[in-house]
Amino acid sequence: MNAMSFTALEGGKTTVDAAALETLSTQIRGTVLREGDAGYDGARSIWNDMIDRRPGLIACCVGASDVVAAVNFARENGLLVSVRGGGHNIAGSAICEGGLVIDLSMMKSVRVDVAARRAWVGPGATLVDVDRETQAFGLALPTGINSTTGIAGLTLGGGFGWITRKYGLTIDNLVSADVVTAHGKLLRASETENADLFWALRGGGGNFGVVTGFEFKLHQFGPQVLSGLVVHPFADAGKVLREYRAALETAPDELTCWVVMRQAPPLPFLP
Repeated sequence: MNAMSFTALEGGKTTVDAAALETLSTQIRGTVLREGDAGYDGARSIWNDMIDRRPGLIACCVGASDVVAAVNFARENGLLVSVRGGGHNIAGSAICEGGLVIDLSMMKSVRVDVAARRAWVGPGATLVDVDRETQAFGLALPTGINSTTGIAGLTLGGGFGWITRKYGLTIDNLVSADVVTAHGKLLRASETENADLFWALRGGGGNFGVVTGFEFKLHQFGPQVLSGLVVHPFADAGKVLREYRAALETAPDELTCWVVMRQAPPLPFLP
């Protein structure tokens, strides 16, 4: 690798020499990608196709030690950093322009302890990865509504979904998290360890570190559930909304019902 120019943390430009770039490549078990490398365009792509940014480097991590190396490299060289989890990111903050992307999408492991009703989940896992493993044992974690959503972004953003009324937000079911801080330290955050950091992860804002692992409590649920779609013409919206509000006042927590007002897609049962 030759020396490269990057976007600095404060928004200007900085140069990283070839030796430092080579050292990063040897420290990471995953792959370090730069523009022109095979896989670069895929790694900089997210669900929101409106986001078209070109990072200087993408560190494709396969474990916490890779994340530590990437964070240290960014800190030592003053680089702008973004973190890509499952890649569903709508806002586009997962991909930075000219800086270093710490890509966690390869860290997709999900391990379930059936007896303890616990799941240990990697930050690159998507909701379909989590559901596939938990539902094999009739267990569930309250998550979102789209299978392609990443568990990391959903959890750290709160996480509201179909069984939230009964079992809480995704973040309410977080037991602990492994976090790499800006100093390159790997910490465990829970109610009894680094409790301030655990509090911060659960609604204190952002930029407290890179979460490299989640521990969740699970609930007995499924695999059979009742769900469905009820469609009303828009002309009836006023009456429907009033009845919906009245119904939810006495509805049990097991029932989640959402109102969506939109133009109907072309479905066989809709005019």
